[in-house]
Amino acid sequence: QAPPPTPVTTRLILPTLTMPLVDTMTAYGLAANDTSGVLHCIPVERRKPQAGDVHIAIKYCGICHSDFSEIRGEWPKPHLYPMVPGHEIVGEVLDVGSGVTKYKKGDRVGVGCMVDSCRKCDSCQRGLEQYCSGGNLFTYNSLISDENKIRVKNHPKGEVTQGGYSTHVTVREEFVCKVPDKIPLEKAGPLLCAGITMYSPLVRFGAKKAGKDFKVAIAGFGGLGHMAVKLSHAMGNDVTVISRGTKKQAAALAAGAHHYVDSKDAKSMKAASGKFDLILNTIGVNHDIVPYMNLVRTDGTMCMLGVPPGKLQLHAFNVIGGRKSLAGSLIGGLPETQEMLEFCAEHKIVPDTELIPASFVNKAIYNLGHGHNDASRYVIDMSTLKEGLKVDEESRIDPKTWMVNLPEIVFPKEALHSAHRAQLKQS
Repeated sequence: QAPPPTPVTTRLILPTLTMPLVDTMTAYGLAANDTSGVLHCIPVERRKPQAGDVHIAIKYCGICHSDFSEIRGEWPKPHLYPMVPGHEIVGEVLDVGSGVTKYKKGDRVGVGCMVDSCRKCDSCQRGLEQYCSGGNLFTYNSLISDENKIRVKNHPKGEVTQGGYSTHVTVREEFVCKVPDKIPLEKAGPLLCAGITMYSPLVRFGAKKAGKDFKVAIAGFGGLGHMAVKLSHAMGNDVTVISRGTKKQAAALAAGAHHYVDSKDAKSMKAASGKFDLILNTIGVNHDIVPYMNLVRTDGTMCMLGVPPGKLQLHAFNVIGGRKSLAGSLIGGLPETQEMLEFCAEHKIVPDTELIPASFVNKAIYNLGHGHNDASRYVIDMSTLKEGLKVDEESRIDPKTWMVNLPEIVFPKEALHSAHRAQLKQS
């Protein structure tokens, strides 16, 4: 029997240049130092509230599959280290800057996947900040290069945003949402990513308006999928979950699904052929999408929401035959996110969550990335994150088992883990 793997060792990387240009306070965050994705506790400088800012004490932050992919460098985009992930942030307002009118000290608030945008382009004017043509700013791993917006210079070219696995954050008023009193704060975080990611396409493609006459299938029943089931059920739709095997069948039906299809069962897949008005594909690993397109009815749509590392492959005939559409959707704008929160409060919709201490985060992210957490969403209790916290090691993490998508734009170069440097030399 092979010996168990040894814990991954990483070198502590702190920003080579940290130059506050405004008054700051020191928060603490859980950061990946390199493409191993192993998280450690580090100090993080947060700006004190400037004009239009809201300063938040973070109470809870959900763990998203995106965090798993980002800290490991799996997506085709720059990856800037050290990286504090997290975009399912909820907490209380500590202070506000001048000119802030929507929030005051003590308010229950949330911050999702974005912390700024150009606020001027057509998309922004329509409340679709996630599609900002002027360049939106994501909650973490985003570079602020506009000299007029840099507040804490921690990168040679500007300021890198750091996310919600942290004790505090300061955000523009326009990118903060009110958390309704009916939603428990420890349950609210995942709504700001998983919730809005599912709500937006259900509205866009007609499920909310159509109600019971609309057949919706959710491919994949994890953090995204279980929220899709709850939201679609509340809209009155006929809801089906499609997942591998029958392990998640009971949980899917308990969440509100009316039907369940085992994607490994050829007979079940054939019986569902051409049945659905809308398929929400939440699968985040590489897979063949053709069998799922076969389940879309004439004039129906499959909307891609999960982000597999590889490319999709589809022949034109798979959509021509049936006038089918393959679409995509990215989170939601701020007005729609607030609308979603109110909808969830009205219908008593909350995600299934597991509250964890900050020290457990490496194990939680491993479990999430490998499908070991069923359909629940991990949420970090930020009251457990203190200066000098020792984060538990996770011996199952093995950087040799995945590839960094664009190793040439990992910053700094030392943040490319030795296992990934070896892969680069071999290729």
